[in-house]
Amino acid sequence: MSDFDDLYRDIILDHNRRPRHRGKLPTANRVVTGDNPTCGDNCTVYLRVEDGRIADISFEGSSCAISQASTSIMTTRLKGKTAAEAEVAFAGLKDILSTGRAPAEFDELAAFAGVHSFPARVKCATLGWHAALEALRQPDQPQISS
Repeated sequence: MSDFDDLYRDIILDHNRRPRHRGKLPTANRVVTGDNPTCGDNCTVYLRVEDGRIADISFEGSSCAISQASTSIMTTRLKGKTAAEAEVAFAGLKDILSTGRAPAEFDELAAFAGVHSFPARVKCATLGWHAALEALRQPDQPQISS
C-alpha cells in the first residue's frame, strides 16, 4: 500500500470517527433526507441558505464509513458556497468516483478514488451530496425546532 493510500484511508477513517458538522441545525431553512435502500444508509442534510449562499450546514443519519466521511467532507466543502459552486464541487467528486483518478493537487475528496473499484459503494459516497443539492433546489422552509 502506498503512502497516498494510507493517507486517503486515514482521511476517511478520521471523518467517519469524528464527522464535521454532525447534528441537527436548528436554524436550517432547507432540510432534505436521502436514503440508499440498497445498503440501508440514510442521511438528513440541514442547510441555512442566506443571500444565495450556504451560511451553515450540518447532517445526521445512519450510514457506512464511506457515506459518513463523504458527507462530513461535503459539509466543510460547501459552507459559504452558492448552489452553482456546490454543483461544481459535486462534479469533481463524481469525476473521481467514475475514473478512480485523484486530482493532481491534494484534495480530501481524492480519498474516494478507490470507491471506483466498488460501483455499489458510489451511492454511499454521493448520498449526502444528493440530499444537499436537492435542498438547494427547494424554497426556504420554516426553521426547525431544536
